[in-house]
Parts: sequence; structure tokens; C-alpha cells
Amino acid sequence: MPFDIILSPEAVEDLRSLSARHQSNVADAIERHLRHQPDKVSRSRIKRLRGLLKPQYRLRIDDYRVFYDIIDDAVEILAIVHKPSADRWLQRFGEPK
Repeated sequence: MPFDIILSPEAVEDLRSLSARHQSNVADAIERHLRHQPDKVSRSRIKRLRGLLKPQYRLRIDDYRVFYDIIDDAVEILAIVHKPSADRWLQRFGEPK
């Protein structure tokens, strides 16, 4: 069963701020990795975040990190962040358990 993919307004803004090439790479990776198995953790691509209620997961795409939650049959993308800013974003917007 395919998951619906929902981009938060912040994620839409993040995606639009990327170059056309990076937009395409990120959109393709989101479709490829999150449409069917968004919770399939791997060593290098998808990581379940510990100690946080939100976001639940991180998808690594080259130098970008996609933070998302899984709610029922939907993937809610919260942000698309450049790698050097990822820790700062999590400290600011992550919700601890």
C-alpha cells in the first residue's frame, strides 16, 4: 500500500529554495524511499531518530536531510535541511520525548 506524501508549508519552502538539480534529486529520493517503505531503516539512508517525538525519521539525500513523521498511511515531511544546519534545526524544532 503506497503512503501519501504530505509536505508541510515549511518543507515546500525548503524545496523551492533549492536549485533545480537539487529539487529534482530530493523529489526523486522522497518518491523512491518514502512512498512504499518510509519506516525501513537502513545504515546510510533512513534513520529512526531517538529521543524525539517529532520528527520520527530522517532521510539522507546527498548533502540534504529530510525530516519526517509517519502518521497512519501518510508521510508528513516537516523540513528539508542542508546537512551543516541539520543539528541546529533539530535542536530548534525537534520535540523531545
